[in-house]
Amino acid sequence: MSKKNKKTPIRPTRIKRKKSDIVKDKAPANKPKKPESDTKKSGGEELPDIIEALTSQGGNAGLFGDGTGMTGPDPSEIPHTLPVLAVRDIVVFNYMILPLFVGREKSVQAVDAALSGDRYILILTQKDETVEDPTDEQLYRTGTVGMIMRMLKMPDGRLKVLVQGLARAKVTRFSSTDPYHIAELEPLPEPETEPLTAKQEALVRSSREQSEKILTLRGISAQDIMSVLNNVSEPGRLADLIASNLRMKVEDAQKILECHDPMKRLEMVNKQLLKEVEVASMQNKIQTMAKEGMDKAQRDFYLREQLKAIKRELGDEGDESEEMEELRKGITTSGMPKDVMKEAIKQLRRLESMHGESSEATVIRTYLDWMTELPWKKTSRDRLDIKKAETILNDDHYDLEKVKERILEYLSVRKLNPKMKGPILCFVGPPGVGKTSLGRSIARSLGRKFHRMSLGGMRDEAEIRGHRRTYIGAMPGRIIQAIKQCGTRNPVIMLDEIDKLGSDFRGDPSSALLEVLDPEQNFTFTDHYLNVPFDLSKVMFICTANMLDSIPSPLLDRMEVIRIPGYTEQEKTVITRRYILPRQITENGLKEKEMTISDKLIAKVVREYTREAGLRNVEREIGTLCRKMARCKAEGEKGPFKVTAKNLYTLLGPPRFLDDEKETTLPPGVAVGLAWTPYGGEILHIEVTTMPGKGRLTLTGKLGDVMKESAQAALSIARTMAEEYGIDPGFSEKMDIHVHVPAGATPKDGPSAGVTLVTALVSALTNIPICPDLAMTGEISLRGRVLPVGGVKEKILAAVSRGMKKVLIPSQNKKDLSEIPDELRKRIKIVLIEKVDEIWPQAKVC
Repeated sequence: MSKKNKKTPIRPTRIKRKKSDIVKDKAPANKPKKPESDTKKSGGEELPDIIEALTSQGGNAGLFGDGTGMTGPDPSEIPHTLPVLAVRDIVVFNYMILPLFVGREKSVQAVDAALSGDRYILILTQKDETVEDPTDEQLYRTGTVGMIMRMLKMPDGRLKVLVQGLARAKVTRFSSTDPYHIAELEPLPEPETEPLTAKQEALVRSSREQSEKILTLRGISAQDIMSVLNNVSEPGRLADLIASNLRMKVEDAQKILECHDPMKRLEMVNKQLLKEVEVASMQNKIQTMAKEGMDKAQRDFYLREQLKAIKRELGDEGDESEEMEELRKGITTSGMPKDVMKEAIKQLRRLESMHGESSEATVIRTYLDWMTELPWKKTSRDRLDIKKAETILNDDHYDLEKVKERILEYLSVRKLNPKMKGPILCFVGPPGVGKTSLGRSIARSLGRKFHRMSLGGMRDEAEIRGHRRTYIGAMPGRIIQAIKQCGTRNPVIMLDEIDKLGSDFRGDPSSALLEVLDPEQNFTFTDHYLNVPFDLSKVMFICTANMLDSIPSPLLDRMEVIRIPGYTEQEKTVITRRYILPRQITENGLKEKEMTISDKLIAKVVREYTREAGLRNVEREIGTLCRKMARCKAEGEKGPFKVTAKNLYTLLGPPRFLDDEKETTLPPGVAVGLAWTPYGGEILHIEVTTMPGKGRLTLTGKLGDVMKESAQAALSIARTMAEEYGIDPGFSEKMDIHVHVPAGATPKDGPSAGVTLVTALVSALTNIPICPDLAMTGEISLRGRVLPVGGVKEKILAAVSRGMKKVLIPSQNKKDLSEIPDELRKRIKIVLIEKVDEIWPQAKVC
């Protein structure tokens, strides 16, 4: 220490006692006694506190001053043996002034020993603050020599002392531990100050700037404090001053205290400052956000109060109460059940207690709107005139006798039993056969509202059951939406394309439909949004599908399946004349008498330009004819416009399908089979060829497992029938057999090709061709029986459309012949077969 800065240390006898010197902190009489501990004053010392402490000490007010004031006692004046005061949660630095509460017996005796002498005491920090009576090993060896400036006895027996840190010191050894710790120490004087380098000066300035940032972020006036920091030019003193007021862990503060090099100590303090700046910045950001939120809420409240005052002046203050009254009236008059009404009233009371502009109030208000607008009791009156309903069905649709009969049966039972539950019908058939339009006709015949809901591609279960009322934008499922749109609780709801439902992580809609499509369960259907039961038993659900294979079995079990296989040429002609042609004439801007076409030409269009089970392509071709005539009218030509056999090909182009496409002769080994697809019946050529080999069977044409097994069974039957048909019994060892089904890129499978495979195989082995006008279908067993198949009507339609004259079907399918119109049976000969032996006599060349 330089002699220039050396001064006589402050002695307690020189300090004038003032009223402000003694901290008045007397505890009330009923305050419970604290455990004996030596702790830092509550909250810690921060920069404003230390400035206040410095300026309140009378003659010591200039202790730090401008940095040229007292620097502490000469190390030679500090005794080498001092009593030890152990503190728990604080590290005392040089020039630090702070009050300490002393309660432990050893600490009290150490303070008394210091006061009886020259008031010097060594302050050491405990390594573990939970220890009540620390040993030598549980105290840090580096501490601060302090002077006891004031002492005050508390009512609970503790001492409150005001201590000033004077100099660092290191314990060499503890000479005594009873009745209090006495340590032999070695003072650690500050190194002499050298002129600061540019780097050191930058570090000093950085420490001051970071301190100022912390004060600013904490909203503390930095002018007085920064004047003190700016007057301290010595790095060590600046580090101690800042460190004594930083919020640090005891371990970090002790490391700074033990650092002897002033610049290194200042670097450590600067790191702590940077960390504190970051924490203070985040804290300030959080406080700012919270304050902004509070300010916005207060501003909104103020504006709402102003709006209320304006409404009162305008006489509109009753709007909100009127809205609540309307909701209450809607709840009581909606006809909802008692349990549902109880829930609605509960939500209304919650709404009345909320602020009208809150998000939750918006959710509840929307919910109550849904509850009051649903038709809980409103039903449409069924038209129970059976004759009139039959007339409407016949006017809207040609044929479809089975479907019409089922609807009339439902109306009849409904007339006799008004409480019956709605049926679940499922129309299955190829596209374009009128499944959807049939649903509209059913609703019209019943006199009910109609709603169509497409299920194709639906993957979210919430589309059926609704969204849970946990967020803004939640809404009921499409079933409840349909009920609301129809305005009655007994509409006809068509679930279109039910075979095209999907499923993913959002749930399985087909499983959600299990409750909807079950009359024994849907009378208590609970939508997730409404969260109350709604009766769907009066709703008539009609489903449509192209095929049943993709519909889950539990769901299919709940439906009554009605098949609509397709139309014959004559039926298509009649439907075109009655329905399609008038509709297309009107849609294309023509009048009824401005375009004429004969039934013979309509049949020609059906036969040569379309080849499907449904009517969509027929409608497209008729629409093309109408557009051609509409253009002529738009160009100024005068009607009527007539479609003739001469201009038909000019208007529609060359025919797409010709009767002479059918092969007039078939080579040996080729047979014509019949197959069913979701889009109608199809013919299937099966080709078999033989070649010298070792009996290997080759199957090509992208066949499925079922058809591959049928081919294996057909080969086995052919081997058993070899002698009967004059086939070499050893052909299976001398020949390789190749079975091919053309159109190899199209997957083919199903249990109806066994008969065709056997016939083609026998034809190839006997080298006898098969009749080209013959088509066949049926499965086989190894015992030679012909097993029944499905889709008989579709297959016969396909055979007729391809110009076949005869068709072989299993005898067990005789029951399906009742579905085939007489007109169709007149155009083709149907032969029933029971065993494989009966096939070959019918299959030989006619």
